[in-house]
Amino acid sequence: MRTIVVIPAYHEEVTVAGVVTHVREEIPHVIVIDDGSTDATGDRARSAGAEVVTHCVNRGLGAALGTGIAAALAAGADIIVTLDADGQHDAADIARVIAPIERGEADMVIGTRFGFPPLPASGGGGARGGEVPASRRLANATANLLTRLLFGVRCSDTQSGFRAFSRYAAERIEIRTNRMEVSSEILAEASRHGLRITEVPIRTIYTDYSLSKGQGFTVGLRTAWALLLRRWF
Repeated sequence: MRTIVVIPAYHEEVTVAGVVTHVREEIPHVIVIDDGSTDATGDRARSAGAEVVTHCVNRGLGAALGTGIAAALAAGADIIVTLDADGQHDAADIARVIAPIERGEADMVIGTRFGFPPLPASGGGGARGGEVPASRRLANATANLLTRLLFGVRCSDTQSGFRAFSRYAAERIEIRTNRMEVSSEILAEASRHGLRITEVPIRTIYTDYSLSKGQGFTVGLRTAWALLLRRWF
């Protein structure tokens, strides 16, 4: 089965080359979606061996994932993996995440960050290690609850960027939201199509850099509002 990894990236010149390099040690074909970056994100991803698809303007995480999944399908992927460009994911976990799809047990797999202790950080980016900050846990718990209430989907880590899709699943999931709300929308789409969803524990590498990414309070409010609109309309 041909696996392709999709990495959405916006202003990730600090980390994207290292992420691509580590991922390609596991899966050779990597597609980076440069989502309108004005720094060297695209060039550094390309120099590390990734295929780069560029948005002329910043369209958001949802749009980048939609573009990346479409590109992977066009390239003949049987399994599509998505992960973040900020270095928080361990590429060695890809085999664990895609295993349920390879065995025919799932159509979609979520890598949950709450099954293993985080890995110690190595190198730059402000090495931290340690547990997920309380604010991050609260934001994720809130998103989990909202996803369950609005779409009827139970998941321990709805906001995880580490996922895998079978081709069957990827062809059916329709991404209509552009930004952070896409994580919950993907689960809603999977439920709407009756896809088999499972969770697999993944390890996380926390640094000051990776912890600076993700949803703050204001972004969380915008995400919640977007999900309400998605549910109603």
